[in-house]
Amino acid sequence: MELRPDALARHLAGQELKPVYLLAGDEHLRLIEAADALRARARALGYVEREVFDADGDFDWNDLARAGANRSLFATRRLVEIRLPTGRPDRRGSGAGSEALIAWAQDPPPDTVLLITAMTWSRQHHVKWVDAVAAAGVLVVFWPMKPEELPGWIAARARAAGLALARDAVDLLVERVEGNLLAAAQEIDKLVLLAGGKPLDAEGLERLVADHARYDVFRLVDAALAGEAARALRIARGLRGEGEDVPALLPWLVSQLGTIVRLAQAVEAGQPIDGAMRAAGVWQTKMAFFRRVVGHAPRATWEARFVEAALVEKIAKGRAPGDAWLAFERLLVRTAAPREATRLAG
Repeated sequence: MELRPDALARHLAGQELKPVYLLAGDEHLRLIEAADALRARARALGYVEREVFDADGDFDWNDLARAGANRSLFATRRLVEIRLPTGRPDRRGSGAGSEALIAWAQDPPPDTVLLITAMTWSRQHHVKWVDAVAAAGVLVVFWPMKPEELPGWIAARARAAGLALARDAVDLLVERVEGNLLAAAQEIDKLVLLAGGKPLDAEGLERLVADHARYDVFRLVDAALAGEAARALRIARGLRGEGEDVPALLPWLVSQLGTIVRLAQAVEAGQPIDGAMRAAGVWQTKMAFFRRVVGHAPRATWEARFVEAALVEKIAKGRAPGDAWLAFERLLVRTAAPREATRLAG
């Protein structure tokens, strides 16, 4: 069966789990939290063994069949996880992954739950193996949240965290996070600590944030993309002083650079930028900003910044030589002044 995301919690409150679950979608925060909830429920129901497979291009799908055939000496319940990075189990024309998943769904091992997570999803992903999984168990797709759904989600999450927000405070948060659920969750967590149990309206929220002045990664990225190199560096150094590290700061910058690259490619191909922004999921309040940013430099320059960000990530994780903070600050400056960076490189 297929469930809406908001129905999954009620399903998990039951006394039995289905033999297979597929959680898929690009709303990663909701998907990750749903997977965590399923794992917690499985543990509560006695699924104490756990085996995890990353189904990348080199994955041997026979390992899944072997996992299904292996029985514990202690006859305990098991949770088996398959992580599909692309949402597609088959590579290079092979049908091994689809066949393995269909076989599992049609004849699931006893006392075993299979959890499949796919962090990329579209309607084109819905093929035969997905139908087999839905027939045997549960399919939940986390589609991107619509703008009109975000206020309700923020209000509900705040209530669950013990934070009372007036409607104008909810609207202010919606404007601040611009559709990014992770940003919304982080803002709510901070406000819970700052509010001290007091209800907040928009004025109180603004005052609270201003009184507790802090640098954050969203302002950091906006400063770099707006061409404010000095401000971006001040924010980065403030974050560093607060104990943040480079791997925690990179994902949002990489995400925004990826969007800019896609927009620049679309414009170079002759597509109207407004249509490209809508297709990329850019929120209305950010369209003017992205229109200016894309016009700062040609496509190739933004692609170079995107590639440079990947190198900074490798340095930060110890997979390439160099000073991570120095490389990150250089990336911020080059992002803020893309044409100048291109001229100097030439």
